[in-house]
Amino acid sequence: MKRLAIAVVLLSLLIGGGIVHAAKTRIRWDLTNITGGISAGGKASALARDGSKITVTGSGTFRAAGKSQDVGGGGNWETFDKDGKSTGSGAYQVTGRIQWVEAPGALPAALVDNIGDKANARGGLAILSISYSDGSEGILVVSCHLPTGAPDTIFEGITATKEFVDFFNAQADAPGVEGNRTIFHVVPPGATE
Repeated sequence: MKRLAIAVVLLSLLIGGGIVHAAKTRIRWDLTNITGGISAGGKASALARDGSKITVTGSGTFRAAGKSQDVGGGGNWETFDKDGKSTGSGAYQVTGRIQWVEAPGALPAALVDNIGDKANARGGLAILSISYSDGSEGILVVSCHLPTGAPDTIFEGITATKEFVDFFNAQADAPGVEGNRTIFHVVPPGATE
C-alpha cells in the first residue's frame, strides 16, 4: 500500500507540473566582469595539454530540462599557441544543452548583480554544444562557483573543446582581476531574455 501511495504521488508530480514546470524553466548564463558589481561582457580562458589556450566571451539561455535544442546565445572565441600567438578567432553559436546541474551557493549581500535579480542567481554546471564560425564544432562547459556556501569541488570558469583539442584546464579567477568568472540566473516567466 505504501509503494502504491508513493507511485501515485510521483505520477501526480509528473503530470501535475513538477517536471513540466522544470522543462519550462529557462536559465541564463553569462561570462562576467566584477568591477562595479557583476556585469555581462566578461571573458574566460582554458588551456590545452601543450599550453595552447582558448579565450571566449558569451552569454545565452537554455531550458533547464526538456528540449535540449531550445537554446540561444553564443559569443566570440580566439585560440592561441603555447607562445601566446593567435591561431584563429571568430564567433560561436550554442546549438544544444547537453547537461545542466544546479549547485548550492549564493551571492554575498554586498555584491551588486547588474544582470538579474540576485534571488534568481544560481551556481551550477552547464555543458553546451557549440558551432564555431570556422566550421568546427565543440563543447563549452560553463561552471559557476558562487562565493557563499558553494562546495570547493565546483570550479569557476570554463573549459571547451574545438574539434579534437580539449582545453580542459580552466584558468582560475583572481581577486581584483577581470576574467574567468561566470553566473547563471533563472529567467522569470514572461521576462525578455
